[in-house]
Amino acid sequence: MVEMTKTAETSEEVKPRSVRVVLMALMIAMLLAMLDNMIIGTAMPTIVGELGGLEHLSWVVTAYTLATAASTPIWGKIGDMYGRKGSFLTSIVIFLIGSALSGMAQDMGQLIGFRAIQGLGAGGLMVGVMAIIGDLIPPRERGKYQGMMAGVMALAMIGGPLVGGTITDHMGWRWSFYINLPLGIVALAMVTAVLHLPKKKTQGKIDYLGAALLTIAITSTVLVTTWGGTEYAWGSAEIIGLIAVGIVSIAAFLYVETKAAEPIMPLHIFRSRNFTLMSVIGFLVGFAMFGGVLYLPLFQQSVQGASATNSGLLLLPMLLSMMVISLVAGRITTNSGKYKMFPILGGGLMVVGLFLLATMDTGTSRLVSGVYMAVLGAGLGFLMQITMLVAQNSVEMKDMGVASSSATLFRTLGGSFGVALMGSLFTSRVTSTMTDRLGPAAATKAGSAQLDAASLAKLPEAVRDAYQHAVAAGTHSAFLLGAGVAVLGFVAAWFVKEVPLRGGSAGGGGAAKEAPAAQAASLAH
Repeated sequence: MVEMTKTAETSEEVKPRSVRVVLMALMIAMLLAMLDNMIIGTAMPTIVGELGGLEHLSWVVTAYTLATAASTPIWGKIGDMYGRKGSFLTSIVIFLIGSALSGMAQDMGQLIGFRAIQGLGAGGLMVGVMAIIGDLIPPRERGKYQGMMAGVMALAMIGGPLVGGTITDHMGWRWSFYINLPLGIVALAMVTAVLHLPKKKTQGKIDYLGAALLTIAITSTVLVTTWGGTEYAWGSAEIIGLIAVGIVSIAAFLYVETKAAEPIMPLHIFRSRNFTLMSVIGFLVGFAMFGGVLYLPLFQQSVQGASATNSGLLLLPMLLSMMVISLVAGRITTNSGKYKMFPILGGGLMVVGLFLLATMDTGTSRLVSGVYMAVLGAGLGFLMQITMLVAQNSVEMKDMGVASSSATLFRTLGGSFGVALMGSLFTSRVTSTMTDRLGPAAATKAGSAQLDAASLAKLPEAVRDAYQHAVAAGTHSAFLLGAGVAVLGFVAAWFVKEVPLRGGSAGGGGAAKEAPAAQAASLAH
């Protein structure tokens, strides 16, 4: 009896230690994906300067997010059916291949294509991390490890722009992609060594038809938002055709999902009001965050005269407030089990922050823009962790994989839509403002100039002044759109129902508790 007691005690000691080691490996993998977005944001003006193609700027991000969105449900389902470790390691390898190819791109078309490959891997990275964490740790206990997750977010969000700017200024923009390789190799080694999950084998088949229809729906919808009013008129045959393809593919996807034995996105998870609301709010968080990370450095470098390195540092107010608020919200949620107030606060602050950013012009100081960014960062901080936490808490354990992939998908889609719509407005407004100030011929010539501060300094004063006003006008339109869309998230937050988190000390959540125990046993084998 004594021996059995000692064995049980030892098992209890191994469990948290094993989970922490696994989480460290997962955080490195998450850092890999998060760093890429943050680094590329500050390097983008220089990339456009060397490769040209300002009109394709948004596609460098859109191609990545589209591929991520399309692949996310498939990665989640493969993990559910065949085991998460194998699919997770495969996604890391694909991400690294895409990174190496992106660094070798010779023109904007190649870069966009290679970024799509990178995005395919990124889809598996993010959903893999979220689903594995969801398996290992019940929602109520997840706050114990919030410090680790917040630390990774801080390192990526604060270090990413700084590293991206420094690399761009001193080593060239290609190293913004190559830097992923050593970090990815470390992630591969650690995950291989410390993550030991039970092997799964199912007789079910992946819902390839559903995945194909979802991909078509996503692609056609984003193309409408990207090309409408810029490449093609809104009433053109191309745009109307894309809208028709989107509607038909969405309808077909919904039908197929009701018939598939193993649907890519089981529709029954949306019966939970909280899951549906968190999907909507997560979409809007992605919309605001991707747009902010892409267009704030452009404004800072083109209008405020910051270097790539300094534009990374100037994002610190947004990133620091996001990290601190996320950590505080996580702790309060863990201690109290209450979370409804955070989506409401976050939604309200996101609207205010985006509206304030929309008021910036050529005379806005860095201090003022920093305050505006801090407000937006606080709003995102209240929402970043809570949306995934509540979404996972709203489904049964057997649906953890598809719930994680669906929540990740909606956030990624929000980023794709945000970049596409903001990019469309930004480009249109820059072009029209330049044309008004310089005339069509001069506007076309100046529009192809580099966006970085050093290149702008070489332009004639009249052209430089016109370009700075054009970029300010473009960012005004982009962030004003973001503020309008964020209002929907604020409204949705009021309808969230406070459902107790599983795995709390008060009991409940038996299924949630069983999963960490089983996983810990396999981890400590």
